[in-house]
Amino acid sequence: MPFSALPVTAAWQHRDARAGFEVAWFRPAGRGYHLSGCTTGAEDGQTWVISYAIELDQTWATRSARITGQSAAGIRHARLQADGHGHWRIDGQAASHLDGCLDVDLESSAMTNALPVHRMGLRAGDRAPVPAAYVRVPDLRVERLDQDYARIPDEDRCQRYDYAAPAFGFTCRLRYDESGLVLDYPGIAVRAM
Repeated sequence: MPFSALPVTAAWQHRDARAGFEVAWFRPAGRGYHLSGCTTGAEDGQTWVISYAIELDQTWATRSARITGQSAAGIRHARLQADGHGHWRIDGQAASHLDGCLDVDLESSAMTNALPVHRMGLRAGDRAPVPAAYVRVPDLRVERLDQDYARIPDEDRCQRYDYAAPAFGFTCRLRYDESGLVLDYPGIAVRAM
């Protein structure tokens, strides 16, 4: 079942791992999408704010991401560019450690888990490795994160995926609404709007 149109905006309340909130806005841009948003967090005695602007092509592959972070350490910026075929540049410099990644994944964001799900179009029973350009908070360090998505049968008109990030020893079951946005990211965030 294909996803319905994206809403104009959505929001998530961070839970368990940190206190915070995320708000995102979605708009068509050419044949792709422009996603923008902001996350806030209080975690391990630190506070931070991350703002982002992400451009996607018509296949939902990330083509660029502009990220700004502010914490007690100051303000940082990161600019990622991708060719849609798995080659990246970070602040203008080639980033071969990200070869093969098609998605950006912001540590501070529940929204970015929508990108691979839209792009892959998995059917129930399908599984796929989904490496991503992972942007850490609050320093905006970009590293490769190997992830795995396995679609399981839908429930109550929600697509569901078993998600794994082996580097963190983390697994969970993600639920997505009819537009392909995360409703529940156990231990991380729940949809607030």
